[in-house]
Amino acid sequence: MKRLQLLITAFGVLLSLNTFANALVSIKGKVVDATTQAPLVGATLYISDLKASTSTNSNGEFTFNNVPAKGKFLLEVRYLGYKTSSKLIDLAVPQDISFALAPSVIESAEVVITGTPFSSNNKTNSLAVVSVSRDQLAQSAATNLVDAIAKVPGVSQVTTGGAISKPTIRGLGYNRVLTMVDGAREEGQQWGDEHGVQVDQFSAARIEVLKGPASLLYGSDALGGVINIIDDLVPAEGTYNGNFTTNYNTNGGLTGSSLMMQGNTNGFVYRGRVSYKNAYGFGYKDHVVPNAGFNEINTSAMLGLNKTWGYTHLSLSRFATNIGLVEEGPDADGNYADEDGNIISNSDAKKRSLNLPFQNINHYRAALNSNVLLGGGQLKSTFAFQRNIRKEFEETKDEPGLNLGLNSYTYDVKYSFANNGVWEPTIGLQGMYQTNKNSGEEFLVPDYNSNNVGAFAYLKRNFENGAINAGVRYDYKKIDGKDLVNEDGDQVFNAFNNKFSNVTGSVGFAFDIAKNLNLKGNIGSGFRAPNIAELGANGKHEGTFRYEIGNSSLKQETSLQFDLGLTYQAENITLGLNAYSNKIYNYIYLSNLNSETIDYTGEEGDVETLPVYRFLQTDASLIGGEASVDFHLVKALHFENTFAYVKGTNNATNSPLPFIPAASLNNEIRFEPQIKGLNDSFIKVGLTNVFKQDRIDAFETETDGYTLFDAGIGTSFKTKKGKFNVWVTGQNLTNKLYYNHLSRYKLANIYNPGRNVSFGISVPL
Repeated sequence: MKRLQLLITAFGVLLSLNTFANALVSIKGKVVDATTQAPLVGATLYISDLKASTSTNSNGEFTFNNVPAKGKFLLEVRYLGYKTSSKLIDLAVPQDISFALAPSVIESAEVVITGTPFSSNNKTNSLAVVSVSRDQLAQSAATNLVDAIAKVPGVSQVTTGGAISKPTIRGLGYNRVLTMVDGAREEGQQWGDEHGVQVDQFSAARIEVLKGPASLLYGSDALGGVINIIDDLVPAEGTYNGNFTTNYNTNGGLTGSSLMMQGNTNGFVYRGRVSYKNAYGFGYKDHVVPNAGFNEINTSAMLGLNKTWGYTHLSLSRFATNIGLVEEGPDADGNYADEDGNIISNSDAKKRSLNLPFQNINHYRAALNSNVLLGGGQLKSTFAFQRNIRKEFEETKDEPGLNLGLNSYTYDVKYSFANNGVWEPTIGLQGMYQTNKNSGEEFLVPDYNSNNVGAFAYLKRNFENGAINAGVRYDYKKIDGKDLVNEDGDQVFNAFNNKFSNVTGSVGFAFDIAKNLNLKGNIGSGFRAPNIAELGANGKHEGTFRYEIGNSSLKQETSLQFDLGLTYQAENITLGLNAYSNKIYNYIYLSNLNSETIDYTGEEGDVETLPVYRFLQTDASLIGGEASVDFHLVKALHFENTFAYVKGTNNATNSPLPFIPAASLNNEIRFEPQIKGLNDSFIKVGLTNVFKQDRIDAFETETDGYTLFDAGIGTSFKTKKGKFNVWVTGQNLTNKLYYNHLSRYKLANIYNPGRNVSFGISVPL
């Protein structure tokens, strides 16, 4: 708690900077139609580096208040039906800021902030980045945040029912994909299978998915990519508003609701949100999976200042969930039975109260985010404290069997030097200190302390038609596993001490090589130190179907990836191609060698035979690519197509790597009619085609391909408070029986969810 007090003290110090602020400054401008010069009413403008936003009035005019008197920042404007536009503005130079937006049926790339220290247009970003908007997240009918982005080309999910989804990017997941929340890396025992990302699904304004090694800017665990969950920019000066969103899914009876209120008074900004989700077990065909439900409640608050010296925001949140765990799959007739062998009816399986076993997760987060304008440059910092408490209840609801408490203290400080928009140099220092402690009667990983630190230097050179970038980084990590003897005097864990270090580098480019044609490429190395489970696991816990044994002699993983992308964007068509080759040295993977098993004795003395999985290492290669084609035969009709494929190979044996997602092809036709009095209306139908996965490791089984049919309809209308949205989305409407290759329930012969129809509304307040 002392470190949490330090965070709050630091917040108070930064608040005092307001005393030294310059006089308030305002900037004004106008947004018009490039063809007719008519003002565009309700266009939204953003300065991401200042976390500031505003919109145009009835004359197409906009005003930013409480902005710095000097500094160069990227200003972005978006308006539906027009190309997104951005320009670098110098606040020290008086100017008439105007945007003339060109009508477009093509949704152009948004400004992204994930891959570079400065906000930049995606066309000058050498890494592959995809952005998913709040509307796309809401209308996906997803059961959790990762499920909502699972159709992004190159992104897959390891699922355990509807509540638990873990992201994989280009065949890499778990500790190889880093999740960023409130500017801080999420730390919540992410090495485990049986829980997902501990973030409020409703809180994300958008999600940016960075595909490929990002160790240069993010350090260890970003070897495969980054999922950056971005919260809302603060509302315009003098604005107070809110939103209520709710949805219902017919499959699993999922109800989800979220209430948010926020405001901005003379640069003092604030936001509060509370969200709740509840579901019983998901179903397929005529069966409902018992004890597969969950409930979740999330609360969060943000207080901060947006002033002429920059901004500082303090965010506090609590994520709390209870998730039922399924012990056994159906019998030969497809029915589920209780411990006494009695068939569980669908009506009983639809009860929302959870039975044993289940898990309870509480994740507390405090993050202090600041951007202080200093010496003509920007000093960005994030200091965060997280406490993750994970409990598994097996025999009684009073005492957990497994009880893990993880404390994480992270810091990220970057200074971007003053520049004229041509040379953009940045240096940074990042680190994390962790303590993990067992408090239950069962043990899976040992108590441990971990400390890692990294420093980097990054340089970007902008040109009229593109940019090049390069950087270098050094990381050091130390992890100390503790000795542990249980109550019976048995040695559960032996103490170990491991140290890892690595130098990482990256070089990339992005250029418009012809009209409407953009080429980008990147060569980057990645680094990942083994996680605590890989080093020290020794046990089985509820919700899994295996016994894991770690290896404290594991080496660090390093990688070298080549990435090349080509984008063509014309008036009625966009084409995108990405290809990559990733060589990973000392790749760590799980394997059930020689079908090894162990007789495991539970708390009640019952014995079950479990397969033993051990952590091994080899050199590995992953090659693959993504493709997208978006046709607009007429203005209101979109035909979108995406394809993704990845092939993983164990170089030592020339055999397939385990847990590699199958190739997929997604097709969607979306009709957006213009209806008087309504906005953003759409009707869509789509096919999700997943191919057969027969490139499998020896202990895996093949997974047949399948095709799912989806559809949706929605619209919105304006009110005095904003847009009122309503939508209906259907998934797997043919009620197809199928297994996803990365579903952990496949091991128990439990199918993926069947037909689902989701109803949602979003009400401005």
